[in-house]
Amino acid sequence: MGDVTDIRERRGPARLAPRASYERGEGRTVSLFWRIFSLNAVGLVVAAALLLGPVTVSTPVRQGEAVVVLGGLALLLAANAVVLRVGLVPLQRLGRAMAAADLLRPGVRAPVSGPSETAALITTYNTMLDRLEAERATGAAHALSAQERERHRIARELHDEVGQTLTAVLLQLKRVADRAPEELREDVGQAQEATRAGLDEIRRIARRLRPGVLEELGLPSALRSLAAEFTTHGLTVRHHVGGDLPRLTEESELVVYRVAQEGLTNTARHSAADRAEVRLQLVAGGVELLVRDNGSGLGGAVEGAGIQGMRERALLVGAVFSVAPGPGRGTDVRLRIPVAAGVR
Repeated sequence: MGDVTDIRERRGPARLAPRASYERGEGRTVSLFWRIFSLNAVGLVVAAALLLGPVTVSTPVRQGEAVVVLGGLALLLAANAVVLRVGLVPLQRLGRAMAAADLLRPGVRAPVSGPSETAALITTYNTMLDRLEAERATGAAHALSAQERERHRIARELHDEVGQTLTAVLLQLKRVADRAPEELREDVGQAQEATRAGLDEIRRIARRLRPGVLEELGLPSALRSLAAEFTTHGLTVRHHVGGDLPRLTEESELVVYRVAQEGLTNTARHSAADRAEVRLQLVAGGVELLVRDNGSGLGGAVEGAGIQGMRERALLVGAVFSVAPGPGRGTDVRLRIPVAAGVR
């Protein structure tokens, strides 16, 4: 695997989904304008015919004549209300769809229905969503590719510059400890331990920024290493990687690793769990990553930047991402990559 995964190299031009059939001349509906105009025209023609015919209105108006006029007016208003109500229902559905639109959950579109003007408006909105999702995916690919390059640069500098400097300091402290008087050796030893702990922390950060195990040994070994890294005195992480998995693309492997890493980070920081599991297995139609813990669960917490970042990474490889309560309690983080999209 290469040092940098550039999502942009594998993304083709965005394709917009075909729109409603009325654009092809099929299933045309009467416009809202003609519905209301026709209904009003019928009412006015009937009223004119009655006035020009034998029907007359006395002065003062008799009770029967008033009942006929008011009844006709009520019928005309009721018919107008029905026409408007039916015609505006698609617009109400469009408003609800616009309020619930989320570019991190693509593919949801408002149904195209109603009069031709309304159908045209809904189709325009759906086309706009297609374009926004394509542009967001392209922008996210650029941003995440730049992020991975920056991660690799920082990890390399930490390892090569800071790591070597601390190693030199540690060696120098060892020489000082060998020549130091007895009363200073304890202090020098404490400095040695602090320097050694700092060097270990620098190496750990560099490994998390740049998954060398993923590049050198592959995804199964990287997930095993990740589980071992997060296993501490208060958290035990088990792992299971199926042996019959198809070979994923470099992009898909990197997305799986980063989602597993972020999922375990959230577990260690926020869930108060003592057990977690990382499972990569073959499922119907694809490969699924499951990160499960027995912590306190999601509750009513709003999705933070970590979960949103996982969603964006999933979109780059055409995967389906979900966060849901686990069995009993805890949280399940799932990433499902379709075989057609993720296999090389």
